Amino acid sequence: MLKSKRDRGRILTASGLKKINEAIQEWSDQNNLKGTLAEVEAESGVGADTVSKIRQGRDGADLSKIRQLFATFGLTLDPSDHNSAKPDSNQVNTDFTVSNDIPLPTAEPELPGGQVDVNSRFYVERPPIEERCYETILQSSALIRIKAPRQMGKTSLLSRILDSASRQGYCTVPLSFQLVDKGVFANLDKFLKWFCAYIGRELNLPNQLDDYWDDIFGSKVNCKDYFEKYILPQIDSPVVLGLDEIDRIFQYTDIAEDFLGLLRAWHEESKRREIWKKLRLIVVHSTEVYIPMNINQSPFNVGLPVELPEFNAQQIADLAQRHDLKWSEQEVLELMAIVGGNPYLVRVALYHISRQDLTLEQLKQTAFGEGGVYSDHLRRQLWNLEQYPELTAGMREVVMASSSVQLKTMQAFKLESLGLVKLQGNECSPRCELYRQYFSLHLSQNLRDNGTID
Repeated sequence: MLKSKRDRGRILTASGLKKINEAIQEWSDQNNLKGTLAEVEAESGVGADTVSKIRQGRDGADLSKIRQLFATFGLTLDPSDHNSAKPDSNQVNTDFTVSNDIPLPTAEPELPGGQVDVNSRFYVERPPIEERCYETILQSSALIRIKAPRQMGKTSLLSRILDSASRQGYCTVPLSFQLVDKGVFANLDKFLKWFCAYIGRELNLPNQLDDYWDDIFGSKVNCKDYFEKYILPQIDSPVVLGLDEIDRIFQYTDIAEDFLGLLRAWHEESKRREIWKKLRLIVVHSTEVYIPMNINQSPFNVGLPVELPEFNAQQIADLAQRHDLKWSEQEVLELMAIVGGNPYLVRVALYHISRQDLTLEQLKQTAFGEGGVYSDHLRRQLWNLEQYPELTAGMREVVMASSSVQLKTMQAFKLESLGLVKLQGNECSPRCELYRQYFSLHLSQNLRDNGTID
């Protein structure tokens, strides 16, 4: 059906977004505010939802509301600041509603694995997490902490926050610590030099380390100076660093304590010094922070904490529909009885079922075996466990028990980071029935093979 008459409002161009966001930031700084939606609504009289639409540049808003917001902060809305959000009259409408009556437009199923593309229709939002992150990253002194086990969607969320910030004209630098060579962690000085050089290169800045690195001041001061006197002054817009899999450095205790303390120091600097207000941080990790740190030097007790939950039944039903599967509530619950709400495991099932590789009934019969759709994933997880005898013993205890069990703190944290167990307080239980059955079979088999049991 064509949509040629419905007015979908206006969206700001890059120049318009830059003007309004810089004006709100300046107003926030002058009034010692955070620039939250509620604060902007109180000042401008424009509703918080509309303010969010305008500042995100994603959905159309009424032109009069955009003018009102601009006028509040002393701006003139120029024609070049906004475009029509109305689709071209020759384009077919692809809006859809998730319901049993109106089918979703079909898309080729995507094989799950790694980050979900920012334009993918198979990304499932978990409100209000995304919008809260998009709002927070626009604020000076922003620090977002994303924590969840592996394959729960942390990197996909990070990429969307960075994409949202980029739409506002911010400079964004994603950095996965899995990219860092082991040799870089030889000592703090080498690591911080690498960090500075990497960020500079991603921002297209020449390497000027020799001009700012003086051994007499120490590595942390040199790193701070490199950002404060070189990187940040060179960039006109805010800079967002997305630090993914930062728990990679936890095993290097000396480096971790100093580097994480440095991030906290930068965050505190951003509250009182103009140059540091340009820096925004997103820190992503899988496991609890088990390195000893002074509470006043840790970045893990400030900023916006985000813990990603599993999918609920409604979200799985929605995702099934995006795979062109018209599932009943019972079918959704049958899948959840095997894999819970684990995003990766759910997507694997829906991918193969939508491609008619098997039916839900066949999945229920084969999921736990070596020939099932999860066999590669399960073998990788088993291999991961077998590299660490203490984790193997802990997981064996969890899956063999009829109720939740208490493990040593480090065992519990690491098993949770692998996504194998759920932690409630000090109590551990298998994350899903798939893991319970598979690991109870294979870990007990290991005991028999080793002659530990008859």
